Order: sequence, then C-alpha cells, then structure tokens
Amino acid sequence: MAKKGSYWQKHKASQGEGGAEHSVKKIYTPINETLKLSFETGKVLLIDKPLHWTSFDVVRKIRNAIQIKKVGHAGTLDPLATGLLIVCTGKFTKQINEYMAQEKEYTGTFTLGAVTPTYDLESQLEQFKDIASITPQQVQAATEAFIGTIQQIPPIYSAIKKKGTPLYELARRGEEVDLQPRTIFIKSFEIVSIDFPIVHFRIVCSTGTYIRSIAHDFGAQLGCGAYLSSLRRTRIGTFEISDAQNLDVFLASIR
Repeated sequence: MAKKGSYWQKHKASQGEGGAEHSVKKIYTPINETLKLSFETGKVLLIDKPLHWTSFDVVRKIRNAIQIKKVGHAGTLDPLATGLLIVCTGKFTKQINEYMAQEKEYTGTFTLGAVTPTYDLESQLEQFKDIASITPQQVQAATEAFIGTIQQIPPIYSAIKKKGTPLYELARRGEEVDLQPRTIFIKSFEIVSIDFPIVHFRIVCSTGTYIRSIAHDFGAQLGCGAYLSSLRRTRIGTFEISDAQNLDVFLASIR
C-alpha cells in the first residue's frame, strides 16, 4: 500500500518516467485576480479523477493552479479508482461534509479466484482457487447477502485512523489492529455482466462503504476468493460523472 501522496511518484518511477514530478517545486504564473477571487468566494468542481492519482494529488494540483489555500475534496477515491471527485474551494469547503454524506454509485469489476492483502491490485495475488464450478446463477445469488443495512469490516490497508495513525501504516509495520465492523447501507447491487473470472457490477451505497471490502466478502461468499480489479465512481448524490471535467482540461482552462 502506497503512502498517502506518494502513489503517483512511485507509479511514474515504476514506468520509467521519473518519480520526482511532485517533489520538484514548480513556479506558477499568477492567475487572473478576478478568477482567483471567484475560487476564494467558493466553487464546487466536479473532476474525473485520473487513474494512479491519489485524491490529494488532485487537490494539490488544483490548489497550486488556482493559488489559494482553501481547497479540499469530498470523499477519497483510491489511486486505482477513477471517476467523480468533488473538489470544493474557498468558502465552499464548509460544505464538504454535506457532500461526503451523500449516496454514492460505483461501477467496476471483481476478479474471482484469488485474494490480495489490500483487497485490490495494490498488492500481490495469493490463495488461488479454481472457479470452474462457480455458475452465473451463484454469482447473481451471492449479491443478496449484501443488500440493505449490513455490517462491514473495513480493509486493514485503509486511511481510517487509529489514535491519529492511518491503518495502512500500522499494517505495513506488521502491527495487529482490532478492526470493528461498521454499519453501512447497500441500496442496490447489480451484476451487469459476467466474463469469468471477471464480474462486472454496479453498486449504490451509503457513505463509508468500502467497495474493496465488498469484493473480498463477495469472494468469501462464493468460496473462491475475489479482489477488486477496477472501480469507477459514477455519482455522488445528484452529481453525475457525465458532468465532471477531465483534470487536464480544467487546468488548461485556468492557464
């Protein structure tokens, strides 16, 4: 699990593209004062978060571009997830908790037949199992256990804090953590299509839901293991991904 704010550098380095992009201080051309004032007054930006970026990477990039300090996001997306990220600026940062509490919609894929410590592709696959006996009917039926109000245990590799320290840091140190289940609500869980070992899904859920944990628990329900292999957030409350801007397009508009 990558440290917060470092995932993009590590990914770039692993691709041979240099990992110092965020560590080198850049000089930014001052933006139009009227435009800057509009961001200070407050805006809600809908951004389509790129793959391999942390949510904080996006906030930092926007903060540097608009050159004000008050910028924050309304709900973390993991580096390997894409999709809708609400970014608030200026006085509108006071509304972040309101947006975070709203219903979320996700699409993505589970891959059956193995698990990972992080419940996604940020760690190595293990505990491989044969899925030849798993039927589409069993996959469809397995969703029923997740509908409604349920108890969910978050992933040990998560940003949830224990006495101020993120759980993923404790996990990397090998420290034992007593994870308590949390109450969440799954409004709908649809299997869109199946192409074994890949299962395509759509989930509508309450805030605080870990789709990685659903993937892991779904695999346990089927008895073959599963991990989250792709994820895209398509809606937060009434905000749709179709209304979101590509990050590069937004940044170009500022320049």
